[in-house]
Amino acid sequence: MNSRINKQVEVRALGLMEYQAAWDEQERLFSTIVDQKLQNRTVSIAEQQPTPNYLLFCEHPPVYTLGTSGHAENLLIDEERLSTEFGATFFKIRRGGDITFHGPGQLVGYPILDLDNFFTDIHRYMRLLEESIILTLADYGLDAGRIEGLTGVWLDYGTNAERPRKICAMGVKASRWVTMHGFALNVNTDLRYFNHIVPCGITDKAVTSLATELGREVPLNEVANHVQRHVATLFEMELVTR
Repeated sequence: MNSRINKQVEVRALGLMEYQAAWDEQERLFSTIVDQKLQNRTVSIAEQQPTPNYLLFCEHPPVYTLGTSGHAENLLIDEERLSTEFGATFFKIRRGGDITFHGPGQLVGYPILDLDNFFTDIHRYMRLLEESIILTLADYGLDAGRIEGLTGVWLDYGTNAERPRKICAMGVKASRWVTMHGFALNVNTDLRYFNHIVPCGITDKAVTSLATELGREVPLNEVANHVQRHVATLFEMELVTR
């Protein structure tokens, strides 16, 4: 555990970024944090340095990603058709969850955090990420919540819900209490891309977006500002923008 707790989190707005480039940047920042943690174990307490934290926001060109616990059959068309007909790519990645889609108009958030700076509880981490999205959607007048046994954020989520709709998918990886990957909030996303997969392996529920629910497009940077404000409050972190 860090002897010097660092609750500062550097926020980076990366814009539209290829998935591989974003993955590489996550890996680089993740390794920086882990390396510092390992270095701290080899020196005296007085010489130990605090570990950094990052919160990355971006959107991706069309891409489908499959988590380690996912099933390939939930991709309903072959990879060649994805590329030639729909201009999309496909990646198998080391995170929790099944298959999901990322594309323009979707706000993707990648918290690269050393949870030793906050709390060492992955369940709590996931629930607070969900809560930050729930509060963001409330800012737009939408009642969102959770469905028991399913990760992510939903509309019409109650026990007797007639038309539950997923608006935000989540999948994370953590090692040595350092996190990677994160959430994908459908803001102005073209939902037709979800027709080519079984989203998150769930066959009986729909997918929606903020624009669909509101009947208008919403600027991604505006939504990102809401999300980071709620993340900062819930995690008791200090955001630094560079």
